[in-house]
Amino acid sequence: MTLTVVPDETVGTSFRAMMRKFPATVTLVTGCNEGVDHGMTVTAVTSVSMEPPALVVCLNNRSYLHEMVLCQPHFAVNVLTQEQRPLSDAFSGKVAPEDRFQPDEWERHGSGVLMLAGAHARVVCRRVAAVPYGTHTLFIGQVIDAFVDDVTRPLLYENARYCISQPAA
Repeated sequence: MTLTVVPDETVGTSFRAMMRKFPATVTLVTGCNEGVDHGMTVTAVTSVSMEPPALVVCLNNRSYLHEMVLCQPHFAVNVLTQEQRPLSDAFSGKVAPEDRFQPDEWERHGSGVLMLAGAHARVVCRRVAAVPYGTHTLFIGQVIDAFVDDVTRPLLYENARYCISQPAA
């Protein structure tokens, strides 16, 4: 097998093109700092460990949520359902931060963070590590609470568009 080396000047462009074709689950990551709730759409979320249960969330260093997760010990990851595309758009910046949380859609967890009541899955984490890398920080969170709806399906994002998961034939 021959390995082709991509020239340095094209690695970033090639990587961006590859990542566009890499389907990801759409989540809303939420935090709360001094009574102010904030959240944003994030696709860079994955499991880290089952013992102890943990996941990683990657946030841009320039985002307000990044600062919030650095300052507060808890955050929530809300996996959207196929029907919740408008929420993804709203939390991606199409709606002002102060107008994103509709009271009838959210529940406050005992840790203080908001969880989306109708989400496909909800995970509340206690931040245990923050690893800066390039333009982002990898926040590792130990899971303190988790819920999944066995009926709904998660919303996916691939190649700049929303997708749905289907069982393979």
